[in-house]
Order: sequence, then C-alpha cells, then structure tokens
Amino acid sequence: MSKEILEAVYELERQKSIDSEVLLTALEEALRAAYKKTPGSGRHVKVELDRESGDIRVFQVNMPDEELLELGVLTLPPEPDPDAEPEPEPEETAQEKRERERARYDFRRNAPEEPVIEEPEPLLDWDRVPQEAIEVIDVSRDNFGRIAAQTAKQVILQRIREAEREMMFEEYQDRVGDVVTGIVQQSDSRYCLVDLGKVEALLPGSEQVPGERYEHGARIKAVIIDVRSGTKGPQIVLSRRSEELIRELFELEVPEIADGLVVIRAVAREAGYRAKIAVESRAQGVDPVGACVGPRGSRVRMVVSELRGEKIDIIPWNDEPARFVAKALAPARVREVVVDDDDQQATVIVPDDQLSLAIGREGQNARLAARLTGWRIDIRSETEYAHEDSDEPGAAETVGRYLDTRGIDERRLRALLKEGKVSINGIVVRRPERLVGSDDVVVVDGATI
Repeated sequence: MSKEILEAVYELERQKSIDSEVLLTALEEALRAAYKKTPGSGRHVKVELDRESGDIRVFQVNMPDEELLELGVLTLPPEPDPDAEPEPEPEETAQEKRERERARYDFRRNAPEEPVIEEPEPLLDWDRVPQEAIEVIDVSRDNFGRIAAQTAKQVILQRIREAEREMMFEEYQDRVGDVVTGIVQQSDSRYCLVDLGKVEALLPGSEQVPGERYEHGARIKAVIIDVRSGTKGPQIVLSRRSEELIRELFELEVPEIADGLVVIRAVAREAGYRAKIAVESRAQGVDPVGACVGPRGSRVRMVVSELRGEKIDIIPWNDEPARFVAKALAPARVREVVVDDDDQQATVIVPDDQLSLAIGREGQNARLAARLTGWRIDIRSETEYAHEDSDEPGAAETVGRYLDTRGIDERRLRALLKEGKVSINGIVVRRPERLVGSDDVVVVDGATI
C-alpha cells in the first residue's frame, strides 16, 4: 500500500470523523482475506500495515496444525454435536408478535440481507509461535490479482459503512424524544418513509394521525420514539400521535418553556381531534396559560398549524383536585365538583345547557379531562343531580329541617326537588349530615334564602 492511500485514510478520518485505527484495522483484515484467496497461501496468515510508511508485511506459518497443537499455540473451534437437540424457541409475546409484523414493513432500503455463514477459524497465538516457523511474504499489487483486489475493496467499503452506521446509531439513540423535521419520500397505508437528511426514518401507520395525508415532498415534524440498529444503518421510528410531540412543539414555540419558567405538567391527547395540556408557572409574575397562547394566540396557533388543525385546550395546573378537574373540563362551565379521595373519583355538576359540552363529542372532552387529571370523572347536570338527590331516603327531610326555620314548607320543598328547581351550592345532599347547621346559601325558585 502506498503512502498516498494511507494519507487518504487519515483524510477520511477528518471528513467523516471515523477513527483511522478502525479503518486501518479493517484494511489489514481485508488484505488478509484477499491474500488467503491467492494460490499457495497458507492457512494461518497475518497482515501488518505500517502506520507511518503504509508498507504491508504478510506473515505465514509454515508448520502443520498437529505441531502447533502440541506446542499449545493453536486452539481449534469446537465442532458441533450432531446428536445435540436444537434449543426450543422461546414463546412469542403479543408485543413481540406486533414488532415482528411491523418489521415486515420496515425500511425497504434497510431490508435484512441474507446472513453469510462463515466457518470459524482456529485461534493462533502469534506471540508464542516459533520464529523459525513464521515466513515473511514479499507481496505486491500484482501478487494479489484482480479478484483479490476487488475483494479487499469491498471489505474496506463495508467496514467504512459499518463504522458510519455505528456512529449514526449512537447519534440518533441519544435523540429519542426529540422533534425532527423531514421530507416525505414515500407513503402508503402501512408506513411512510421520511428523509431526515443523513438517514431515512419510518413513520408506521400505527403512529400516523387519522385523516392526515403525507404527500411526496411534504415537510413534516415528528418525534423520535425508537432507534434500532439495522443491517444498513439505524432504523428510526417516528410518531405523529405521541403526546411527546405536543410537549416538544410547545417547547420550540414558547421561550418560557424552553427556559424552564413554565412547565407542562400533563398532556392528554386524541391525535387529530383534541388535546389538553396542563401548565404551571415556576416564576413569579409569569402567566403559564398566556405564555403558551402567545400574543394574539400566535404561539398556540403555530402548534395547531403543525398538528393540522387539532384543537388544544391549555389548562392551568392546580394541586387542588376539585379545581383542577373543573378547569380540565374546559370549555364547559362547571357549577360544582365533589371529590372522593379514597376512590380517586370526582362527581361534576354542570348547568343543564353545559352538559353536552362537558361530555364532548362521543365523550371525548370527559375522557381527555380524566386522563389529564388522573381522576375518574362522573358528569351530571343540575337537574339530573337534583332528581337523584330527591330519590334518596331522608334527603328531603334533612333539607326540610334545615329550611323549617326559614318558612319553607316541606311539601313545597319536595315538589321543588322533584321538578329540579332547587340548586344547593356547596352542599352534598348524599351526605346530609354535612347539611345540618350549615350556613350555605340555598336558592329556591330564584329567591336567595
């Protein structure tokens, strides 16, 4: 090998940031493999490449394996036992089955190659081989021949690609959870290929947003959810459905989040339809909701645009469950929230005209609020709640005793309860013992008592 090629190796190190020692070791292995293809080559060959001059030296052992074994410098690979039973394959879990099915639609360019089965070579301890048994071979380019040179070139290129793939894998492995921008290269019902510049990524159908179409050449943002090592480079899996995408998009658009002045405490999302985020301020005087909305709604509008019109409710975080649940049901107005800490359940009473808004289309608003808060939420209208209370034994009598001193007839009270015309603010009639002696305001037929 000439000095010029050695310099080219160091140039590759500077340009591609590949360790030159990795390349030179690959060259030595490639040259050894190439030499072993030439007629007359021995079984045990070693190639050394001078790191300064680029000169090649080939060493060959001229001693039978039997003598090398007697000297204890040669270790033969174990022979397979023909009577040995194959190990049973482990049972496949449901998750592993889904991964295998998804792998069928993996990158076309990263499709696994047919494995090359190589015979294991004997292990030779060159330092202990007698010097008189080692022959130094004078080699030149002509000695290798055309086929040997091509083989060496292929192996060298393969090792370079492997080094680049390893570096690429390490780079993207540290970026799981990051938002990346790419250009759609190919899309169908099963997956979408996205060009990230250095590498292609996969947006599987399970991580796509219902109703979204990804046209060839379109620029999209997605979050990296998985990075796997593949035969032709890292296999990067993207998601447009992940809740992390909303977190990262707001961090990109809201400087207060990037600086840690505002934090996103929780996210609930039904991709393509609606999302709710709970935000909290970590700095005095900073409005977390206002910071996320931005001047004239500019910041949240950018996020909504990237999510192609998905509605986003920005909720102020509150450590008090009742207040947090009430806010989480926005845009509906809530009249009262009764919490059961033991069962982690909240009963929410809303005005009659707010019931459908609180529940949302097909229960979507209620589901998102429950996921955002971590509480089970039971939503009732005021009329429904009043009717249920009136059916409970002793409820009307307890309220009647409370109102007796205020001149409200018990029969009239029963009728008002059944008609749903009574609203008791801040009182849970299912626990009437809390009502006795209370000074809560009671509204009957519009009159405050």
